[in-house]
Amino acid sequence: MTRERPAGARKRLTARDWADAALAAMAEGGGLAAVAVEPLAARLGTTKGSFYWHFTGRDALVRAALERWEETSTERIIAATEREPDPETRLRSLFRTVMAEAVEDPLEVSLLATADHPDVADVLRRVTERRIGYVARLFGDLGFPPPAAARRGLLAYTAYLGHTQLVHAVPEAVPSDPAYLDSVLETLLRP
Repeated sequence: MTRERPAGARKRLTARDWADAALAAMAEGGGLAAVAVEPLAARLGTTKGSFYWHFTGRDALVRAALERWEETSTERIIAATEREPDPETRLRSLFRTVMAEAVEDPLEVSLLATADHPDVADVLRRVTERRIGYVARLFGDLGFPPPAAARRGLLAYTAYLGHTQLVHAVPEAVPSDPAYLDSVLETLLRP
């Protein structure tokens, strides 16, 4: 039997709730500067006490938020992509998914703008290595020799970063026609 929470009782927040709120604040344009305890507490409908129950300070929250971003923006996408058995379909699906998400989510651009922050630099390094390595592996699964697969993985990732930057900085420069993304992928798949 489950107990119902009395009317007016607050939901018990988790460290993940705080990390997600911090990521949402960063994505809304404030970057790391948007990670402030009092506004986040207000956003979550709680007190600063809840924050200090989970974190020793703001830096700990920033690190937790960045780890959460790494998990959701890289590991979750890779795991979903791996469900597809065909390597070319995996690559095409991954490319379409991340390019579409880049349009909707400004968080990556915000993080890239603060790459000089030590915690952001660490997570960007890990995420970049993981993403490039994974895409290179997909090209390897398609039969490209390791050096060519590595180059194509890097080129695909730079295309993604350029696309991400452009759709947020100068959206009219990016064609809305899906044939554009298909042509980028076709170029990468050419022997």
